[in-house]
Amino acid sequence: MKILVTGSSGLVGTALTRALASAGHTVCRLVRPQSAGGEGAKEGFAVAWNPASEELGGAGVGADAVVNLAGASIADGRWTAERKALLRSSRIDTTRALVNALARMNARPSVLISASAIGIYGNRGAETLTEESKPGADFLASLAKEWEAEALKAEALGIRVALARFGIILAREGGALPKMMLPFRFGAGGRLGSGKQWMSWVTLEDVVGILRFAIENASVRGAGNVASVTSAINAAPVRRAINIVSPQPLQNAEFTKAIAKAMHRPALFPAPAFALRLALGEMADALLLSSQRVAPQALEKLGYRFLHPDLNSALSAILAKT
Repeated sequence: MKILVTGSSGLVGTALTRALASAGHTVCRLVRPQSAGGEGAKEGFAVAWNPASEELGGAGVGADAVVNLAGASIADGRWTAERKALLRSSRIDTTRALVNALARMNARPSVLISASAIGIYGNRGAETLTEESKPGADFLASLAKEWEAEALKAEALGIRVALARFGIILAREGGALPKMMLPFRFGAGGRLGSGKQWMSWVTLEDVVGILRFAIENASVRGAGNVASVTSAINAAPVRRAINIVSPQPLQNAEFTKAIAKAMHRPALFPAPAFALRLALGEMADALLLSSQRVAPQALEKLGYRFLHPDLNSALSAILAKT
């Protein structure tokens, strides 16, 4: 297959392009003019991509699938008004430009896998959340709703759309885990806030496996008609979504104990909620103190078999890598 990938230099994009190329697929990394080819991804070849003008290089013609992973990191800076604008534009505007570029193709890809996040559900306590659950109303939820709405417009072009709602992605080489591990290295790790908030996680290896599964499996799509994409997302569950999380979420206190055990360090120093809010502002509540107990209902129904379903074995596998 010929597969176009946006966000190919990020954590997920780098791992995915490597796996797709190793499997014999032709990988086209959509590269913006200012990114100089992308530092993280070496596999495949670069295709010029300018979201501002919606221009896509001719080498992208004839693609069978598109994986849209573009988006500035949610955790790389305090959420000022300027940062929020960047988070929105890098997701919503870029996805809109991508779909518009696909619309101009004579031969369109058969599938678009577009990134989203479990942040769409908001802070929901101990409620078990599935793809059928309604979205929340905070900043991350609103951002994800608009992001998904732009991707779903590709359905009007005859393209199968799957919305990849990522949980906390665990990997040795980047993402959340190295930051979580840092205080434990100095013997200062512990739960965050009350420790009762649920954390829904997934390994990078499973993320890559699930994305490949979604590309290759035509069953990974929704049923039903959507007359108005935006109103449909706000009013009812989006059946095109897949929760990319392990089947065993944990509360933060148990999660941090598992990290401490895997690193052979104590977990004795909790971080008070007020201190986290003082340091990070709104981002602390959304990313560290929010509770989301998410189940991968769609993946389990489709028969996906997780490589790392439980946290202890997942951490052992991750930390064993050199």
